[in-house]
Amino acid sequence: MKAFNDLADFSNEEIGALIELAGRLDAHPEPEALKGKVLSLLFLSPSLRTLASFQAAMVRLGGGSFVISPDMSIHGLEVRDGIVMDGVAAEHIREAVPVIASYGDAIGIRAFADRKKIENDLAETRFSALTELIDTPYINMESAMNHPCQSLADWKTMDDHNIPADGGKFVLSWAYHPKALPLAVPSATLHMAAKRGMDVTVLRPEGFELPAPIMQKAIFAAEDSGGSVTETSDRNEAMEGAQVIYAKSWSSTRHYGDKLADQKLREQHLDWCVDEPWFDNAKDDCRFMHCLPVRRGVVVSDQILDGPRSIVIPEARNRMLAQMAVLHQMLGAKS
Repeated sequence: MKAFNDLADFSNEEIGALIELAGRLDAHPEPEALKGKVLSLLFLSPSLRTLASFQAAMVRLGGGSFVISPDMSIHGLEVRDGIVMDGVAAEHIREAVPVIASYGDAIGIRAFADRKKIENDLAETRFSALTELIDTPYINMESAMNHPCQSLADWKTMDDHNIPADGGKFVLSWAYHPKALPLAVPSATLHMAAKRGMDVTVLRPEGFELPAPIMQKAIFAAEDSGGSVTETSDRNEAMEGAQVIYAKSWSSTRHYGDKLADQKLREQHLDWCVDEPWFDNAKDDCRFMHCLPVRRGVVVSDQILDGPRSIVIPEARNRMLAQMAVLHQMLGAKS
């Protein structure tokens, strides 16, 4: 495996094999599988689970890792091309990234969207510019429109909890958040559930529709796997027969890059906080999922997050296990 960038690059059989490997590594550890291997971790955006889970995964497999982030005691990084570097930044990303990559056998890169022009973010302009600088295997640890590691862990979590793929109803719901957040997780989650073969409903207020290319990608995946994709602003309609609700906040695509207009729109939807009444029309055992971090009392109530519906903790642990499988495939000894 030379790259883990998008679940769309893999067949459902290949994804199933990764999930099976993740379970096997959990039950039967291989503490020397990646002995002597090094993973470079470049975080141009903040992280808790992604950073910790990748480090833990490498240790459990016998390898090592190091972390580079602009928040650490390194030279300021310049990311713009064609400028005279006479300001604060002492090093350009064009030199920094190849050097960081050269110290490891693979590199993980996390770089959020610029959230200025949606066309650039849909094209993954920033992330692609970084991967073009390296020739080592790489892992997408979250880009403008994708988060394949989270999606692989989410797929495994649903398998673990016997949530059906064929005919299972999955609701991806927008939730209120005081800030405009990136589209990576909702975009990746929508595609993942559709690719898994589920009947997926995107529940969102007007103005928070996901971009047409993201919706179309999910529709194509659903057609291949036997699932379906719909969208609505009607909560009762969306939750009818639901087996999973995956809550996530994201910025308004109608006002992309316009913070004031986005804020004015989102403040009309303070009541979009997942609570028990949301589940009135759902299956009795409908589960709650979220990638974390999550704001209690804003995105979801304590009652749901601390109750039996929530599977966010095993979901988060599966980040480590899923990434162990990816790393094992990418860096492990080839037979």
